[in-house]
Formats: sequence, C-alpha cells, structure tokens
Amino acid sequence: MDTTCDVDVVCLGESMITFLPGRPGPLADVPSFDRSIGGAESNVACALARAGHRARWVSRVGADGFGEHLVRTVAAHGVDVSAVQRDPVRPTGVYFRTDGERPTGEPAAPGGAQPLSEVVYYRAGSAASAMSPANMPHAALTAGRVLHLTGITAALSADCLALMRALTGERAAGGPLVSFDVNYRVDLWRREPAAAGPAVLLDLARGCDLVFVGEDEAAAAWGVDGGPDAVRRALPEPGVLVVKQGGAGATAFVGDGPGVFAAAPRVDVVSPVGAGDAFAAGFLAATLRGLPVRDRLRHGHVTAAAALTVPGDLAVPCTREHADRLVALDDAAWERLRLGPGWTTRGRDGAQGEEPEVPSV
Repeated sequence: MDTTCDVDVVCLGESMITFLPGRPGPLADVPSFDRSIGGAESNVACALARAGHRARWVSRVGADGFGEHLVRTVAAHGVDVSAVQRDPVRPTGVYFRTDGERPTGEPAAPGGAQPLSEVVYYRAGSAASAMSPANMPHAALTAGRVLHLTGITAALSADCLALMRALTGERAAGGPLVSFDVNYRVDLWRREPAAAGPAVLLDLARGCDLVFVGEDEAAAAWGVDGGPDAVRRALPEPGVLVVKQGGAGATAFVGDGPGVFAAAPRVDVVSPVGAGDAFAAGFLAATLRGLPVRDRLRHGHVTAAAALTVPGDLAVPCTREHADRLVALDDAAWERLRLGPGWTTRGRDGAQGEEPEVPSV
C-alpha cells in the first residue's frame, strides 16, 4: 500500500442533517428534535481522523445553512473537507429517525428486543444526489491510500451510480485500495425493480479490494444463507471480505485463505446507529497500520463499541493505546470484557462488571 499519498483514506458519499427525537416514541408523537449529522462515509472519515489518520471527505452539499453546519462539524473532527462542493441550486439532504435502524429494512419480530425503527428521508434532488463522474474531483478522490465507498451512494441517482461504477471498475496500477461497505438500504431502492438494488450492489462489490457486508444483508439482498463461508463463495473476488455477524462478531477472509473469526465484546447498547460505520473505520485504521487480521477485526469491534454506547452516530473514541491494550487481551480476558456508556473516557479500560487484566503493549 502506497505510504506517500496526500491522505490515508478518502471517503465519498452524502451526509445529511439528522433530526433525533427529543423523547422516545413514534415520529408522529415526538414534539421536538435535536439536530445532528449523519452519513456513513463521513462517519468513517471522522472516526479515522479522531484515531490519528489523515482522512478526507468528498461530497456535495447545498449552499445553505445546513450544508455549512455539515462541513464545519465534519471538519471539527479533523477531516479534510477541501474537496466538498457547494451546490447553489440543490439543497442539503435531511432526515428524521428513531433508534434501531436496520440495514436490511426488515422489521423486528413481534416481542423482539429491538424496537421498530422509523427513518424518513428528505434527500430526493439533494446536492449530493447530483454527484457524477463529470463533476467530482478525480484527483482528490484517488489521492489516498484507501478510497472508501458505500452502497448508499449508488442508490441516490443514475449519476451517482455512474460515479460508483467508474470508481470500482478498471483501476490504474498503483491506485488506492478500494473499500466498499454494502450498506443495503431497502427504502433507497424502492424506486427500482425489486432485484435492481441487490444486483447493483453485488456487481459493485465484485470490483472492490475490501468489502464489508453483514450476514443479514447478504441473506436479504442476495438470498445467501449458510454463514460467512457461503457469503465468501458468493463473493470470491475481493482480496479481503469482512462478514459482520451482529453481536456474535465478524469473520474476515483474505485471499484464498480460511475465514478468521473474532468475537465481539459484550456491549451495553444505547443506540445501534453508526456502529457499522465505526466498525469499518476501526478495521481500516488497523489495516493502514498493517496489523494481523484478528487484530483488525478486534479494532473494528472496539471502535463499534464506542458508537454503540452513545445516542448519536459519532462517539468519542478511546485512545490508540487504550484500543491496542484491549485488542491484545487473551481470548479469556476478551470474552470477559463488557463495555458500557462512557467507557472510552473512564480510567483503566472503562469496562463494566468484571474488569480483565490488561497486558502492557
């Protein structure tokens, strides 16, 4: 991987103003909302920047107050926003949500532990939906060691899909490693024939070097059941495939080798939103450092645990030294680990319940 690039990771995608309910309940009954920001790719960029990496976010926002707030907020996390464009005509997208959003869009089973979620997007015709191969800065997109993309961008418009195809198609030698989080969102593909979204996402994934996909996503989008090995058989092309298995953990496949599994620590979940983005950021950060595959997965879990224990998309991360100590735990200590709200900022390891001995690394 080239170490002479301008930045470590470039993240391309739409970010929006997010309105979070001021109290629990369905959107119809919520009287007020708190403003935040949300966007899978900018979430990854922010997490990477706060972990000490050089991250750039590339996108388009409206020439409006919401767009200005988005850019300022992302920049405040240490992210390079110099390539973000302002559209004088199209607005910045917004959305309203409750907790519990699911990548596959499937409702919770009656009596399940997770509440039904609501997500209402106002992003049609947004500034970011006009991203295309013609108007996005190619040099800025390819200046990093890694280019991180998600399937959300492909669903925004025909122009966005054309841009994604250009970035995941034939790539010049020496270009960035292309990372792709499938991020299957059923609602974003409803304007297309039922099979269009899944087929597009599978095609894009096959053109990338590193792919993240949930076991549930693979089942919902592609009908792939049978665990991580079955997902790998359906998607053999990427050099690295990471299959996320919810609270159980994740399995990574590198080349033709067998899957490497790393269990997730126990987490007292406040909100699941943003955890997938945080996991990708943790895995990418460890990849940039050349760490072993198991450690990359554990870093993904640790970064996700920070997001899971706060109500918004972005969490205060633990320090690199703190994360390294946790990742270095032996299997027995890792299995005893339990992380709750505030764990990233408390002393020692911030663990709840039985606190493991942490080796010095």
